[in-house]
Amino acid sequence: MYESITGLNGLWRSVGSAVLVTVLWVTATVFLTTCGDASSGELRSTKERAAPTSTDAALVDLAKDNSAFAFDLYRALRVEEGNLFYSPYSISLALAMTYAGASGQTESQMAETLYFTLSQEKLHSTFNALALELASRGEGGQVKKGQEFRLNVVNAVWGQQDHEFREAFLDILAESYGAGVRPADFVAAPEESRLTINDWVADNTEDRIKDLIPPDVIDPLTRMVLTNAIYFKAAWAFPFDAANTRDHPFYLLDGSSVDVPMMSSEEEFSYAAGDGYQVVDLPYAGFALSMIIMLPDKGQFAAFEASLDAALVDRIVANFGERLVELDLPKFTYESQFRLGETLRSMGMSDAFASDAADFSGMDGKSCLAGDPECLYIREVVHKAFVSVDEKGTEAAAATAVVMQTESAPPPRVKVTVDRPFIFLIRDRATGSILFVGRVTHP
Repeated sequence: MYESITGLNGLWRSVGSAVLVTVLWVTATVFLTTCGDASSGELRSTKERAAPTSTDAALVDLAKDNSAFAFDLYRALRVEEGNLFYSPYSISLALAMTYAGASGQTESQMAETLYFTLSQEKLHSTFNALALELASRGEGGQVKKGQEFRLNVVNAVWGQQDHEFREAFLDILAESYGAGVRPADFVAAPEESRLTINDWVADNTEDRIKDLIPPDVIDPLTRMVLTNAIYFKAAWAFPFDAANTRDHPFYLLDGSSVDVPMMSSEEEFSYAAGDGYQVVDLPYAGFALSMIIMLPDKGQFAAFEASLDAALVDRIVANFGERLVELDLPKFTYESQFRLGETLRSMGMSDAFASDAADFSGMDGKSCLAGDPECLYIREVVHKAFVSVDEKGTEAAAATAVVMQTESAPPPRVKVTVDRPFIFLIRDRATGSILFVGRVTHP
């Protein structure tokens, strides 16, 4: 299916890893009483994955639009207490495949909610260009020998074996998403179909995501499942020394504290500070991707979280400067799981989930809005993510530049102790694409 990139991955001691899967269930409104013979072949366009044709301007626009959606979604999800982790890129990409079959008001609502400002044709070609751009990370000597960098992104679509799909829809799946429609028998064998999809998810996430789809979700009315999985594992460019890790208090939002393993490092990092917060940018091996740690001042977490949006992140990145940073960062591992259907409805794309209003006629020529039998609408969107951060990793190679200048003393070092709730992003530096968003309130 979709390209995967593997940096020099003979060693498996990584600094950080993140895994997630986005799944959409598209269900017919009318039960199909017959089903065809099982097919062993994928229903796929004869067209090949297209070479990237989008301009740099279109890539910038898509990254900005995806970031705007990322923080709209954050505002909707942050009402729940506790840690939070998801991939706006994965969710946007999976819904973009679905958007390829949308028409009328369903299409316009999805575009508004997901910030799809590019035309249908331009959107899909630009998602393709972005995917191929991300697939180049870690190549061409960017990641040095002995380091690890892996970023794998895969798409797969399963469709009821006797359901017919429009050729134009299959062309978009093949050209822009590297996918076809794999045959499944949801009508006669929903449980077997569920297990097949779950096995595919596990295979493509190094078994980090298992049993994603619960038994009560897929049933004989299911007609299509669109999936996207992303797996990321990389060493820090500047690894932490495990010998420096010590137990240290982490102060929770309620004022209590817990002891956590706190890693320590002193390096030159990109750093910014604003009214009520500090931010430090930790590069991964190859320096193409980084983790942005956003640490609100004591007592300022709620105010900072409420103000967080794409514009604030852009301002922070624009104000980065290299500083010698004494960094203390807790180790953490956790996972998050969401059913996003109700959230996406409340954000504005209600028609896509309505059996009497959805218009996905671009998929198979049938519209629920028009009253067509066996029309398609989205039943549910499920998203699951896993993240683990620690000090382990291979030794990183580094380039050194000596810059001599006069009439200015070097800036003082700064101290960043992440001993209270914080927010983090995993971001592609060149395109500005935010791949993951997380919140840690209790390591």
